[in-house]
Parts: sequence; structure tokens; C-alpha cells
Amino acid sequence: MSMQGSVLAVGKYLACLEFMLFPVWRGIGVGAGVRGVWSHGWGRSLQWEPDGPAQGPRMPVVDYPVWVVLCRGGRARLWEACQRGRDVIRLPADMLSIKLPQLFDIHQIPKVFREESITSGYRHPQSSALDCVLSSFQMNNETVNIWTHFLPTWYFLWRLCVLGSTMNFLSDSYTWPLLVHMLLICVYPFTSCCAHTFSTMSPESRHICYFFDYGALSLYSLGCAISYGYYVMPECLVNSWLHQHFVLIALGNTLFCTSMSCYSRFLELQFPQRSKALRTGAFVLPFIFDTVPLFYRIILCCGGSCVTSDAFSSHCYHLLFALLTCFLFTANFPERLAPGRFDYFGHSHQLFHVSAVVGTHFQMEAVIADMTSRRTWLLAHGAMPSFLGTIGVLVASLVLNLGIIGIFSAPLLWKPCHGPNQPRTSKSECKEQ
Repeated sequence: MSMQGSVLAVGKYLACLEFMLFPVWRGIGVGAGVRGVWSHGWGRSLQWEPDGPAQGPRMPVVDYPVWVVLCRGGRARLWEACQRGRDVIRLPADMLSIKLPQLFDIHQIPKVFREESITSGYRHPQSSALDCVLSSFQMNNETVNIWTHFLPTWYFLWRLCVLGSTMNFLSDSYTWPLLVHMLLICVYPFTSCCAHTFSTMSPESRHICYFFDYGALSLYSLGCAISYGYYVMPECLVNSWLHQHFVLIALGNTLFCTSMSCYSRFLELQFPQRSKALRTGAFVLPFIFDTVPLFYRIILCCGGSCVTSDAFSSHCYHLLFALLTCFLFTANFPERLAPGRFDYFGHSHQLFHVSAVVGTHFQMEAVIADMTSRRTWLLAHGAMPSFLGTIGVLVASLVLNLGIIGIFSAPLLWKPCHGPNQPRTSKSECKEQ
């Protein structure tokens, strides 16, 4: 086929795609003083700029379609290109800008949305779901909170996939406690990410989002108890009464944790200190119970055969970051030292997220190390993990926690919160009264 035939074939193909892909400039064969047109009505926005009323275009007329594409490089490069080519095309300003949600100061939002010592960077208290998603790409006081749990979610999912390729989770019941643990350390950061993203849709949605966040953390504590009960339990406590009832007690702690933490949100406006104390205690109690076997091994068996070298260091790092996480959650440090200075970067909740994720990483490594190094002894002296004792307990706990969240969410969803002459935006103030 000749070169001319190839060009004609390509031209016909592009003409067929004209109405399916991008708007094109029909400038083929346009003579001097005659304007071309844009398909899809773009002639109103993209036109040649003449030199004068009776003159032709400034630039030479092209003999091929000009495809309008948005290339990689961002809005700044697109704006620069349009400025350089302003002799040829004219784009409306609103096509070059993405309107991100407006941010507010602390005195502009209802009290229920305020955070201690955070004075600016608040999102609209009646944001739409789309605004909430867009705000995750806009610097505000929740952006780092969102991404410090969204990115670790993918890391833990990747670790789960790697473990799934090396272990037989389907038929090897010894791996089921690890499977439960890995699933829940993937769930809790993702749930937290969603809670921080969509918590500004309304006062009710804010509470409900954090109800799910607390429920995910409660389930995570159950996953820790299941893995600790089967892999971390000291040799002297294996088959003891505590070992036999360890998971069931942890299930009760999970329900208590979810109930108490959800209830604490109803006291947040009137009694903020009491609310914080109840919420902290709700999570500290399951943590202390879950780590009883670990504390026993570290304190009484330090240097002995019951602590493997690889697991010992990871367990210690996990405990260190767990204590740091608790401190950051309760102390509101460092923003209380300089209110307004850490609104976007470095406030306690961001550090709390980072510390919790790093501690979870070391905990995961310690559990895997204990599972691998103690397998022979545990299978010879301990009971084999059962489906009901691992997956079954997880499913039961999930159903019960969802029921608790539903009980606490029902009054928020059914509560009449508007008068005949009140606008929708007054729902925020209704929550404060």
C-alpha cells in the first residue's frame, strides 16, 4: 500500500472515532478568512483568534485533526500550555480549575466537629460524599489522618497475600489464628480511613462513622487474643484454665469495648473529659488482657527457652509503640502546647495513627515468628486450633458488634432534629443542645 493510501486509511479511521472519543477541530481544507468548527459544540469554547475583523487566523491552517487531550503533568502545565497557545485557542477559566471543598476555622463549625487545640482546616459540616472524597486530596486537618491508615491497609493486604502464597490457609488449621489476625489488621486501618473521610457529612454520620471505627478496633483486639492464645501463650500456661477460656473472655471484652466506646460519644459535648476517659478505658482493658501471656513471657521467662530471639525483640518493640500510642491518644501532644501550629501536620492523632501502624507491624512479625518457631512444641502439647474457635468466633463477634453499633445508631437516625422553619444546616446545632 502506498504512503498516500495509508494516510487516507488513517484519516478515515480517525473520522470514525471523531464522535466517540474527543472533540476535534475540523480545519481540513479551510481557506484563508474561513473559520473551521469544533465537533460536539466546542466551537463556543475553542476558536481561532483572528488578528482583526476582516483578517484570517493568525496561525497557519492545519491539514489534520487536532485532538484535545489532557496530558500528564498537572493543571500548572496545562495552564502554561494554554497561555502559550492563547493565539490559537481560548479555554474558559472554569475548565482549568477543580473546585475543592472550602475549609473553615474552629469558630465557624458546630461544637460536635471541633477537635481540641485544632483551630483551622475544618471541612464543611454538611459535606456531600463527593466533597469528602475530594477533601482527601486537599490539605486539611484530616488529610494526613486519612492517608496514614489508607496506605498501611494496602501494605497489610500485601503481606496477607504473600503469606497466603506460602501457607495453606484453607486446609492447615494451625494457620487459622494467623489468618484471623491478618484479616483484622487489614480491616481496622481501612475502617478508620473511611471514618475520617466521611465524618463531616452530618453530626449523625460523624458518630456512626466512628461507631464502626470503634467496632473495627474491638475486632482487632479479638484477633490479637486469638493469635496470642494459640501462638504466644507461655508453656506453663498451655492447657490451663486461662488458656482454655482465653478467646471467650476476649470475645466478651470486645463487646464491652464497642459498647463503652460508642456510649462515650453521647457524653462528648457535655462531659468531654469523662467521655475521653471511658473511651480510653474501653480500649486499654482488652489490650491489657490480650497481652497477659506476653507480659508473663517477657517478665518471668526473659532469657529462657520460652522466648525466641526473633519474636522477643518484635514483641518488645510492639509494646513500646503500644504505650506511645496510648500516650498520644490521651495527651493531645504536641498541639496543646501551641494551638493552631499543628493543625495540618504533626498533631497527636496523626502521630497516634503512625505509632499504631508501626506497633501493629512489629506485632505481626512477632506473631509470625512465634507461630513458626513454636509449631512443633505447640502441636505436641497444645490443642489444635478449631474452626469454631477461630473463624467461628470472628463471625459471631462481627454479628454481635454490628448489632451493638445498630443499637447506638438507631437514636441518631430516628431522632427528629428540625423544626418547621429550620433549615437543614441547623441539624449541627441540634446536636449541641
